[in-house]
Amino acid sequence: MTSVYDFDCKKINGDSVSMRDYSGKVLLIVNTASACGFTPQYKGLQALYDEYADQGLEILGFPCNQFANQEKGDEAAISEFCELNFGVSFPLFAKIDVNGDGADPLFQHLKTEAKGLLGTTAINWNFTKFLVNKQGRVIKRYGSTTTPEAVKSDIIKLLEEE
Repeated sequence: MTSVYDFDCKKINGDSVSMRDYSGKVLLIVNTASACGFTPQYKGLQALYDEYADQGLEILGFPCNQFANQEKGDEAAISEFCELNFGVSFPLFAKIDVNGDGADPLFQHLKTEAKGLLGTTAINWNFTKFLVNKQGRVIKRYGSTTTPEAVKSDIIKLLEEE
């Protein structure tokens, strides 16, 4: 059975990282954008990270430009924007596609494991969130309108599990 740990991803600085490096952690994986109505969710994501990182939470941000060209910048511009405007210190990754033939393999897996409304696999917009347990299993998908604060109780439950 495939888990999120079976994938390698490219960090925003260009370094390759194995998702296995996050083994034993609760993950909230999010497709992000810098010029979206949901961009202020970076603040809530950072607040969750600040509160729970030392208990085993990792938030992983994956910039995507597939929705109304709302992530036009290159990796350096994205990184600078996130740090300056929202104090983002959680890991950011290289810009990817989340839908279509060129969709990142990790996101192909996430979408298959946690389908959207009416069983769809496509991601509808920026700031779709996937919650992953400590064993690398995708637990739940949250739509763009679900705030980071609304995911908090589910994160706490997974952090408390052995």
